Amino acid sequence: MKVIGVNHAQVNVSKSQLEKAREFYLGFLGMKEIPRPPVFKSDGFWFHAGTFEMHIGVEEDVDRGATRAHQAYEVDDVAAWRKKIEQARLPIKDQPKIPGFERFHFRDPFGNNIELIQRM
Repeated sequence: MKVIGVNHAQVNVSKSQLEKAREFYLGFLGMKEIPRPPVFKSDGFWFHAGTFEMHIGVEEDVDRGATRAHQAYEVDDVAAWRKKIEQARLPIKDQPKIPGFERFHFRDPFGNNIELIQRM
């Protein structure tokens, strides 16, 4: 018995920010939306993030800026992503160096913590 991989992860936004979240994750980050099974009656959307899925759900009255919890997206050009994030005026928080990787954290416009990481 063992864990064999990651199927999906979920982050949440308030209901009033759901369409802005779609614009950010699908437009700005360039993810691809995938069908969400109609069995789910709550608001949200799903998208591909490389080899696994991300789910955006709705959760109200949460201070997302108070947590270190995050998703780490592996990218192919972390320097270009850093420039794009800076141009969007999203504050970057550098992280301790991990041998063989370049990385940084930032928060999406809804307060969710995101790490972008590249193998060197």
